[in-house]
Amino acid sequence: MTARSDGLAVRLARLSRHRDGRFFFVPMDHSVADGPIVDAARFNGLVGDVVAGGADAIVVHKGRARTVDPRLLRECALIVHLSASTPHALDGHAKVLVGDVEEAVRLGADAVSVHVNIGSDTEAAQLADLGSVADACQRWNVPLLAMVYPRGPRIADPHDPSLLAHVVNVAADLGATLVKTAWPEPLDRMAEIVESCPIPVLLAGGPARGAALNEFAASVMAAGGSGLAVGRGVFQHAEPVKAVRELASVIHGMPDSAELLTGRVPAVVR
Repeated sequence: MTARSDGLAVRLARLSRHRDGRFFFVPMDHSVADGPIVDAARFNGLVGDVVAGGADAIVVHKGRARTVDPRLLRECALIVHLSASTPHALDGHAKVLVGDVEEAVRLGADAVSVHVNIGSDTEAAQLADLGSVADACQRWNVPLLAMVYPRGPRIADPHDPSLLAHVVNVAADLGATLVKTAWPEPLDRMAEIVESCPIPVLLAGGPARGAALNEFAASVMAAGGSGLAVGRGVFQHAEPVKAVRELASVIHGMPDSAELLTGRVPAVVR
């Protein structure tokens, strides 16, 4: 029996560069919520560092995707984020859709992502958006990364393992392909969350920086996690290539995740 090969399978394979079912994404969509992460002229240089280090995918908003040097995406997948909010709104936990799947496909996206805050005052609308995007992803054969967090006035502990098990299953039940959420406390209860969920579970970058972040990544993978999504721990690092290389090595279980990439990342203007 031959393996199934369709648009969804092809795009999902691109999300894991080493084809091992493990994922290391670098979200770079923070500029909508927090402001610029780097000067505009240096953005492609930062993407080049992320690719050279061995990240599987970057996450950006649609407008920023248009500015990325397409040569950088030969060895790195593109995830277009469809949700947005700013801290200046009346409800900072409210997320709205600012793009759609068809638009992301036109941009060359390998996947899309949607953010949902469970426990927010607008939870119902955000769940409806997740469901509608999941339906469009099915029609377009596009993987959906659901970023689902317990956040809002009714959430007492956003790191409660039982609550996190609930939110990742919300993502699975509404049609996500992968889910990203917060880390549990204690971290050794990560296994319970993973075992409860039928789709790959990724954790957000965690509270640590530097070597501690690598230890965090190792603990996540040992507990059965499928990967990490680390933004600030990469683009705020003094040496982004080094930060990415070390994390990719932990996540993919390779001694040097960049060894396959030598000479394959084109130079960009920094």
